[in-house]
Amino acid sequence: MTIDPISRSTGVAPADPIRVGAGVPAEPGPRLTGAGRALKERAIGAVLALAGAVSILTTVGIVVVLVWESVGFFRHVPILDFLTGTVWTPLFEPQRFGVLPLLAGSVLIALIASLIALPLGLGAAIYLSEYSPRRVRDVLKPVLEILAGIPTVVYGYFALTFVTPLLQTFLPSLSGFNALSPGLVMGLMILPLVSSLSEDAMRAVPQGLREGSYALGATRMQTALKVVVPAAFSGITAAFILAVSRAIGETMIVAIAAGQNPTFTFDPTVAVETMTTYIVQVSLGDTPAGSLEYRTLFAVGTTLFLMTFAMNLVSYWFVRRFREVYD
Repeated sequence: MTIDPISRSTGVAPADPIRVGAGVPAEPGPRLTGAGRALKERAIGAVLALAGAVSILTTVGIVVVLVWESVGFFRHVPILDFLTGTVWTPLFEPQRFGVLPLLAGSVLIALIASLIALPLGLGAAIYLSEYSPRRVRDVLKPVLEILAGIPTVVYGYFALTFVTPLLQTFLPSLSGFNALSPGLVMGLMILPLVSSLSEDAMRAVPQGLREGSYALGATRMQTALKVVVPAAFSGITAAFILAVSRAIGETMIVAIAAGQNPTFTFDPTVAVETMTTYIVQVSLGDTPAGSLEYRTLFAVGTTLFLMTFAMNLVSYWFVRRFREVYD
C-alpha cells in the first residue's frame, strides 16, 4: 500500500476517490425508526389537514356572518318586498328596500361583459389550440393573460377617462356614468379567464379525434367547431360560467365608472348601481353599525353570495354531467 506524501505529513487519510466521485457520503446519516417515521407522517398529515380546514372554516365564517346579519335585516323588511321591490332608497326617506335595481344593474353590466368576453375568448382559445404554431402560442398566451393581472382600479379609470369619452363621440346622449363603458372594459378583463380555461379544455381533447376528422376530409375549422369544441363542451361551459360570476362580483370597475344611481333599468347609456357598488358605498363608514341601513349591506351581500354560489354549482354540474372521458 502506497502512502500519499500529504497524508504522511498531515496524518489525515485521503478520501476514497470512488466514494467521492460517486457522490456517496462516507458515513450514512441517521435513519428514522418505525415509530419516528410514523410520527413524522402524522405530523405532516395534520399540517396538511389544517391547511385544508382553513379555507373551509373561512367559508363557514363568512356564511354565518352573512346569515346572522341578514336575519336581523329581514326581521324589519319582508323578504318578498326585498326581492320584488323596484325602488332602492335605504339611506333616504322614505326608505324603500327593493333590491331589483341593484340586481338589474349587476346583470346588465355582466351581460355586456359576457357579450364581449365569451365570443372573443372562445375565438382566441380556438386559435391557440388549433391554429397557432407552438412558438406563437408560447408568446401569445402569456401576453393575453397579462390582462388578468392588471389591477381592476386601473380598468375602472380607463373606462371612465378613455372609453366613456370615446363612446360619447358616437353616442352623444351617453351619460358620463353609464353601464356600457364598464361593461365593455369588464369584458376585456375576464377575456383571459375564458380563453385560458377554454384553451386548456380543448388541448385536453385527444389528438386521435382530430386525426380521425381530418381522415374523413374535414377542414381544420370544421374539426375545431364540430369535433374539438363539442368534446370540450363541459370545460368551455365551466369557463363561461366562472367568467360571468367573476363579472357579477366585480367591484372597482363599476364603482368608478357605472355611477351610484339605483334605477331599475336595462338602458346601458344611463348610470346604474350594482350590488358591489352599494356594498362599497355603505362600507365607507358613514352608516352607523347595527342600524337597519347598515344591515342592508349584509342582505345585499347574501344575495350576491347566493347568485355566485348558484352559478358555481351550475358550473360544477356541467363539468360532471357533460364531461367526456377518453381512454
